[in-house]
Amino acid sequence: MDILLTYGLALALALPLGLFMARLMEAPASRMTAGLLRACGVDAARGMSWRAYVGALLGTNVIVGLVALATYLLQGGLPLNPDGIANLRWDTAVHTMASFITNTNQQHYSGQSGLSYLSQMLGITALQIFTPAVGFAALFAVLRGLRGDAHLGNYFLDVTRGAALLTASSVVLALLLTWQGVPSTFAGARTATLVQPQTVEGQAVTTQTIPVGPVAPMVAIKQLGTNGGGWYGPNSTVPLENPTPLSNLLETVSIILFPLALVVATGRFLRRPRFGLVLMGVMSVLSAALTLGAVLAERMPNAALAGLSALGPNMEGKEVRLGADATALWAALTTQTSNGSVNGMLDSFTPLGGLVPQLGMFLNDVYGGIGVGVINMLVFVILTVFVAGLMVGRTPELFGRKIEAPEIKLASLILLLQPLLVLGFTALALANPAVTANSNPGFHGLSQVLYEYNSAFANNGSGFEGLGDNTPWWNLSCALVLLLARFLPIVGPLAIAGLLAAKRAAPEGSGTLRVDTPVFAGMLLSVMLLLQLLNFAPALVLGPVAEQMTLCGSRPGCDPERSEQQPTGRTERRDGQVLSLTGPQWSPAPLTLVKDVTK
Repeated sequence: MDILLTYGLALALALPLGLFMARLMEAPASRMTAGLLRACGVDAARGMSWRAYVGALLGTNVIVGLVALATYLLQGGLPLNPDGIANLRWDTAVHTMASFITNTNQQHYSGQSGLSYLSQMLGITALQIFTPAVGFAALFAVLRGLRGDAHLGNYFLDVTRGAALLTASSVVLALLLTWQGVPSTFAGARTATLVQPQTVEGQAVTTQTIPVGPVAPMVAIKQLGTNGGGWYGPNSTVPLENPTPLSNLLETVSIILFPLALVVATGRFLRRPRFGLVLMGVMSVLSAALTLGAVLAERMPNAALAGLSALGPNMEGKEVRLGADATALWAALTTQTSNGSVNGMLDSFTPLGGLVPQLGMFLNDVYGGIGVGVINMLVFVILTVFVAGLMVGRTPELFGRKIEAPEIKLASLILLLQPLLVLGFTALALANPAVTANSNPGFHGLSQVLYEYNSAFANNGSGFEGLGDNTPWWNLSCALVLLLARFLPIVGPLAIAGLLAAKRAAPEGSGTLRVDTPVFAGMLLSVMLLLQLLNFAPALVLGPVAEQMTLCGSRPGCDPERSEQQPTGRTERRDGQVLSLTGPQWSPAPLTLVKDVTK
């Protein structure tokens, strides 16, 4: 019921929001907006070619990225640092800049202890408004090209409108979250007296320091902007970020609200509402399948406790207040978009439960990030039209404009970029034992490395937290993947849109391939699945599938009558300290399980 409520509420809100977005982007600039842009030297009424649009987009991102980088490197001596947090190390700062300028928010530092309030606001929250607004603007520029407009719009006007819409929505959500108990203050960390004193390394501990700050505004925009990340290291598993069932519902709905609304806006803006329904249908079929898979996988018992199957679903890494279903739903939705926030530890999912987030990010456009999700889907639409044209012996056309060699080459290069970067860097990391020394061994270790680069490419940011990733290799290699995976898949479709806009539209006739029918929806879905499964199936078989088969194929752990209990060692890393834990755990072979909860 909670799952149906989440989808239903998101769709109900997305319909009016999407229609409003389409009207907003059709309307001329308001007097106030035009005046603000004029003060900055921008003529809001002046349209741009695709090259000018790309130049403005890349130029503003370079400037904003450099400001953010300087903030991270100098935060120790800047204001709004009541807890005296030191500067970020240079490679961590580079990765953080690349991560947040690309709407990814992959964090290799622990949020509350790694950044000052100024860095959280100027270098994080401000980018969480700006970067989704860039994706928002790019989508409408592409749509103008597809419908044949003389220019792709004005980048600065589009970004301003996107940022204003995201800001207004975030204010509303932040107030609701504050009402539910999420902190919203500039005061320093609070000290609480423990109900039960603890002994750590022979010393009695009676108090705990609890970081607070302007958490609610950051959580609001991280969810609505498909940003992810978190004020606190463990993200929305922390009660201060997600204190109640209502806050969990609001944050879950917010993950897919803007991506759904932009699909509605696409159909309205192109004046082809049935085409919008086709996109919504394909995305929703994929979303339902992935969500169902995640929920079913996490309802299975933990393999380490297979002899105690009566305990029910896999609760390792879950917040007990929320339960397995709510965590599985969040994990599925956060990786069907470029959100990446979590309310449980993905590394603790069952192998097949961890496979679902991987699949969501490999598809990269189930709902996708703000703007870029629909852009990625439109690339698949172009390839599907091309394949269908070859099948029926006609020159492929989209909305009356011929798709020729330049467009197909660009679309193909965009899709080949993902396996090249994700699989290429995964292979390089696994070939160097020193790089993966802090990761788990075996099949799960492969899944962790694959997930890290998959998450970086998909602008997602979530991770399997057993990976010790705050090193120069991971910071710099992921930064390169982040930047290439964000901007090339935006620049390519903008170029395609510019090329198509320059062509004369032919009248549609009885022989025209229609892209607003169930038949085309089925073909689009088939092309997407075939291409992505062929690219990534071998890696998934060697990772989560092999891990699941090891646990359940021929091991006693899947038979409650034959399961063996034996003590196994486990280590956890918490804020850099290694803790040794022992307890009765079933193990199919000698393992070292590593959980890193510092993100």
